[in-house]
Parts: sequence; structure tokens; C-alpha cells
Amino acid sequence: MDEAGSCTSGGGFRPGVDSLDEPPNSRIFLVISKYTPESVLRERFSPFGEIQDIWVVRDKHTKESKGIAFVKFARSSQACRAMEEMHGRCLGPNDTKPIKVFIAQSRSSGSHRDVEDEELTRIFVMIPKSYTEEDLREKFKVYGDIEYCSIIKNKVTGESKGLGYVRYLKPSQAAQAIENCDRSFRAILAEPKNKASESSEQDYYNNMRQETLGHEPRVNMFPFEQPSEFSNFDKNDNRGQEAISKRLSVVSRVPFTEEQLFSIFDIVPGLEYCEVQRDPYSNYGHGVVQYFNVASAIYAKYKLHGFQYPPGNRIGVSFIDDGSNATDLLRKMATQMVAAQLASMVWNNPSQQQFLFGGSSGSQLPQIQTDVVLPPCKKKAPPETPVKERLFIVFNPHPLPLDVLEDIFCRFGNLIEVYLVSGKNVGYAKYADRISANDAINTLHGKILNGVRLKVMLADSPREESNKRQRTY
Repeated sequence: MDEAGSCTSGGGFRPGVDSLDEPPNSRIFLVISKYTPESVLRERFSPFGEIQDIWVVRDKHTKESKGIAFVKFARSSQACRAMEEMHGRCLGPNDTKPIKVFIAQSRSSGSHRDVEDEELTRIFVMIPKSYTEEDLREKFKVYGDIEYCSIIKNKVTGESKGLGYVRYLKPSQAAQAIENCDRSFRAILAEPKNKASESSEQDYYNNMRQETLGHEPRVNMFPFEQPSEFSNFDKNDNRGQEAISKRLSVVSRVPFTEEQLFSIFDIVPGLEYCEVQRDPYSNYGHGVVQYFNVASAIYAKYKLHGFQYPPGNRIGVSFIDDGSNATDLLRKMATQMVAAQLASMVWNNPSQQQFLFGGSSGSQLPQIQTDVVLPPCKKKAPPETPVKERLFIVFNPHPLPLDVLEDIFCRFGNLIEVYLVSGKNVGYAKYADRISANDAINTLHGKILNGVRLKVMLADSPREESNKRQRTY
């Protein structure tokens, strides 16, 4: 897409082409109405910070707007906050279609995709080796809500390498931390999981810490990543190769027990042990799994990474580097060998078939994960039953699947229906009995189920239930 020559003049300071991405991630990409003028964009986005320029992309021949624009801010945190606040909103009272707002990809990246939020929330920092994760959290919590902190440690000695990660809930919080933290932390955005290990982040810190780090073994502390951004400090090692071992790290947004972890990974032959690790700062599930041989671990990693447990929640599986090495040939041979063992076991055990190929076993895969004591399931009331009470449900951070909702709310009896509001993190439950509805509120309000916090309260007083509102499921 050619931006040159298709932008309107913005007045004031206009950055040159070479400084469009200085500082990084300070430019937003907008999908707007073809009839939206630059003046409206400037009016709606100037509250977020200093605007250096606005580009409205136009057709080369007709000079009409293509419904695409760019806004360049002076600071990354301003652009990120604009994205968070304006994405999905309408620019004017007469607009019916909400706009889309993304952080624009760097012009030098060679990619035309937009930057994902998850690539903007994790920062990489230099810290004193005496720092603990609590110290790191305490230093950086002033800039926003922290999802997790991690410190890279020497595999052999367990000592800190003086490097760490901080992940925030919002991109603007990470940008604020980079802009405002003490310069000694040398904070930068961490490379995303799908980038090669020979990144600018590695080069930056390899040169800076070469004398203190020396040739230490590699360590991979971060689930959901293929190699870690800083997984290799030894210049003589082969870069870009994923560390493979018998041990796996498992992460889930929903807590799990050792029995549940065992039931998932025991499907692959050769499981030696599993262990659940508690995180006092979040409700996430963390675990370590070890197999008797590397082949089984390889197969488990590539089979179960991204597996949905419970339904709707994907688990992340990554290798924990123990210093061993492997090649693509080993991976292929191990996969073929264990696949043969697994096929033999599965076809001789129907319950294992159910587990792997989409069936559900109540004892192996319960859909509801919570510390709330729930009553047993009860039958729903007939659809034509008069509504006595209606509950309003708010989900954070996202709605639960409809089948899970029905399973939860039917346990209090006399449930007529439960439904979600399309595009919103809210829903409703209709009961034929007020006592049942009150029991649901008292049991579920403020509780976490499957990693989602619920707010359950009385909705507006039910009128005669007509079919005026069309339900969207």
C-alpha cells in the first residue's frame, strides 16, 4: 500500500520517512469510513497525546479516501492508549460502523500485518543479580497491572543472570514502563514467540553482558515460546535451534490439579512424573512433566501444545532446557516411534480414543474448574415456563462457553434458559423460581470458574416475557 502522496497535510512537525517508527510502535493503523475527514481524526485522537502527523490513504486516480488512515504519535504509550480506548468505537454520533485501531507494523519489517497486543505487553530488562521476582514486580508495578514476572537463571547454579521479563495486561502499561523506568534497566520490548533467536534484543544484550555471562548453558523459562529471545548466550552454539529434553513446562489460564495434569499427559507412553506449581500472583495453572525418554516428551509436546482443556482453554507446552541437543532427524524418528506405540494403545482402549479424538469423559475432563462447591446438576424447566427472576451475568476477561454456563446455572434448579449477548462480555439467566435465582447469586457472584470471574446480579424486574428481543447465541 503506497502511503506516499496519499496523505493529507497535518500541520506542525511532520516526521520524515526515516523517523516514522521512532519511537517504535508510535504509529496506529485505522480502518475508518471513507467519508471521515482528517479533522475528525485529529479531534478524536489528540486527547491521547501529541500527534505528529495524520495520513489518510487515497486512491491515486480518484483521490478518494480508501477508508484507511495512519496517525503518528510522539510516544509509544500514547499510540497504545489510543488503540486500547478507540478500537471498536464510533467516531461520531451519526456513525453506525465502529472503527478498527491497531499498532502499525514497522515499515522496515517487511511484513504488512498489524502488531498483535501480545507482542506489546512483555518487556525485557537488565536487573541486579540480587533481585527476586518479588523485587522485580515491586519495581515495575507502578506502571500498570502485571500478569507475571520471570527472572532468567543459570540452570546449573540456580543463580540469576541479571535478566528478566515483565508482562503487563495492557500494551500502554508496557510502553509506560519502557519510557519511564530507570535507564539502568535498559528496558525494551521482548521479541515475540515466533521470531528467530538471532534478534536485535539478543545482539543488544549479548554485546553488553558478554563478560559477565560468559559461556553459560542455555535456559528456556518461558512457555508459549519456541525459542526464548535470550535462550543462547554462547556464540559457538547453533542459533535458532529449539532446546529438547525429557522435561516439559505446562501453562494454562485455568488452574489444574496433579490428577488432571497426569490424565492429560499419561495418554503418551513413558510418563515418569508430573508436578503442579502454584503461582501466588495469579490463577493460572503451572506444571512440570517429565518422561522416561526424549522421544515421548517430543511427541507429547507436539501433540498436546494447544490442546483445549477444559474446552475453550488452550494449554501451552514447552521444553525445559536441560542442556541436551537434538536434530530434526531425532524429532522425526521419535514421532514415528511413539506414534506407533500410541496407535496400538489407543485402538485397544476405547476410553483413550474418546480422550484424543473429541469425546468427553466426565472423570477425565470435567468442564468446570473452580474451588466453589456446586450442587449436582438438575433438569431445566420447560421453555414455556413463566419467568420469575432474571439474572445479569458479567464475565471477566471473556464469556464462558454456553454449554458450560448451562451446566453451572442449571445446578440450582428451575433454570429456563441462559444466553450470551453477542459481542459483549455479558449474559442472562432466566429462572422459574426466585429461590433458585438467589441461590445462584449467593454461590457464584465474584467467583472464578474456568479462569473467568463472574459477577451475578438481579437483572431488571421481569416484565411479561414477549419475544421482542431476538436472542443471539
